[in-house]
Amino acid sequence: MLNQYPMWKNLLVAVVLLVGLLYALPNIYSQDPVIEVTGARGEQVGETLHQNVLAALERAQIAIKSSELKADRLQIRFNAAEDQLVGQDVVAKALPPEFTHALTLSPDVPGWLSAIGGKPMNLGLDLRGGIHVLIDVDMEAAVEKAVERHAGNVRTALRKEKIRYVTVKQSGNGVDVRFRDAALRDRAEEVLGAEFRELGISVRDEGEDFFVRVFMPPAEERSSRRLALEQNITTLRNRVNALGVSEPVIQQQGERRIVVELPGVQDPGKVKDLLGATATLEYRLAVGDLAQAVEAEQSGRAPAGTALYRERNGQPILLKRQVIVTGDEMTSASAGFDQQSGQAAVFVNLDSKGARRMRNVTTDNVGKPMAVVFKEKRTVGRDEEGKPIRKWVEEVINVATIREPFGRRFQTTGLDNPQEAHQLALLLRAGALAAPIDIVEERTIGPSLGQDNIDQGFTSVMVGMGLVLVFMAVYYKTFGMIANLVLVTNLFLIVAVLSILQATLTLPGIAGIVLTVGMAVDANVLIFERIREELRIGSTPQASIHAGYAKAFSTILDANVTTFIAAVVLFSIGSGPVRGFAVTLAIGILTSMFTAIIGTRSVVNMLYGAKLVDKLSI
Repeated sequence: MLNQYPMWKNLLVAVVLLVGLLYALPNIYSQDPVIEVTGARGEQVGETLHQNVLAALERAQIAIKSSELKADRLQIRFNAAEDQLVGQDVVAKALPPEFTHALTLSPDVPGWLSAIGGKPMNLGLDLRGGIHVLIDVDMEAAVEKAVERHAGNVRTALRKEKIRYVTVKQSGNGVDVRFRDAALRDRAEEVLGAEFRELGISVRDEGEDFFVRVFMPPAEERSSRRLALEQNITTLRNRVNALGVSEPVIQQQGERRIVVELPGVQDPGKVKDLLGATATLEYRLAVGDLAQAVEAEQSGRAPAGTALYRERNGQPILLKRQVIVTGDEMTSASAGFDQQSGQAAVFVNLDSKGARRMRNVTTDNVGKPMAVVFKEKRTVGRDEEGKPIRKWVEEVINVATIREPFGRRFQTTGLDNPQEAHQLALLLRAGALAAPIDIVEERTIGPSLGQDNIDQGFTSVMVGMGLVLVFMAVYYKTFGMIANLVLVTNLFLIVAVLSILQATLTLPGIAGIVLTVGMAVDANVLIFERIREELRIGSTPQASIHAGYAKAFSTILDANVTTFIAAVVLFSIGSGPVRGFAVTLAIGILTSMFTAIIGTRSVVNMLYGAKLVDKLSI
């Protein structure tokens, strides 16, 4: 018989509808303002901390909706966003330094639905609210840093080969090495040329001075810029992850800019401080005594191989120029307290190279003092062109006598408070920025504006769908009502797929859904018109239905495949909102193909299949 599905097709349709309904269901539940507490260095959130936070909120008379302690985090739900903002300060004061908190939104999904993986789709920045930051990377500083690194490597290579030089000086994109002897210059050229094959080598004579220049070719300079940008993206991603922000967007824009989008975050000051912070530690041996340091300060000349620094109390101190280890060689860092003094401390782990150097230096210098230098790059102003003026601030935070050799793991004290220790540990874990950054654009979208966008987007979908439903019902009668039923089902399936994939819905994504609604109807229109054509040439109702679906299939397939290709291209080369539009469009095409061809056919078969029909209501 014509127009009958086998049992497996009917079961397929039923299963798809059931799964679609279940996984679209979480999106109807409201979003609660939530404070999430997580361990900043892998600590588990225990019941004791849970009770301490609840007690602090109760003392502050801040009402909460509920609290839930999970394996790796604590979720505190509030009834209103105002309570969440007030509770943020209370929770922050109640947390030890090794824990962090974040503001977010979380759906109030029932437990049975969460147990089967039911989650609402993620909302983008324009729908959820949050912070958008556009960052410019100082590429010139990145090249300068690379040249500084090459200068150090040149000195090491020449010392290794025992080649005496007068000076090693950075100049532009290269390093100039000055010699008094042409023979030494020629030997140095040979050694450096073999050692630094990726760099350019040139020589020149100026009177009695002989120079070898080691410089970065254009390709190497471009590589340094690219690597600096990639490292900054990685570092920023690590810092954002430490904040506990869900679904952050961190991606490159152009040759020197980075876009950071943090949905649900409403504290731009904290975000800016964390993203733009540049801080690290250096460990150096201390030399001389206070009298020698004061003499060096008064004369303005430090002994050879030393540099003058200041401790936090303003007292001068002489340190060796040679750095033992830096923050770049630290694999992990955590904040805590010194067991003996109770002071805030940072516990660091070194990589194998740094651990070996630290062990060798401490073994050879037992009984001697070692200083910890805290370095932070701060913006002190802007020049006439509006560009930021940055300056390194260096201070000795701790001087301690080496009691015994140590290597991979040790602690650093001398910090002002636990917050400073926590911040420094976070920056050390995330890694140092390869180049300074400047925030050139900042937008904060409040939750209320995001809700307005949701309401307007929902209204546009409903209005568009409503007009389509009325047209189809009036123009195609019974078949139009079937199309309307399937069209609503298609909308649920789109939402379900977005939820299963945990894709991010943006305002352009809503536009993609509206477009998909029109395309889904278009497929049904093609089928119904083919059925009408068959009826006009005298075919029976059953034959007309069968021929209508068969003849329209290739046209529908061609139209949707070409649109799907366009969606794939948009996703591959687009970014941000463009990709959101492409995702919803691609998903909508797939679901509309299923509902228009298989879904409507299933309903039509149930109504007209295996029956004697004299006339079709179409």
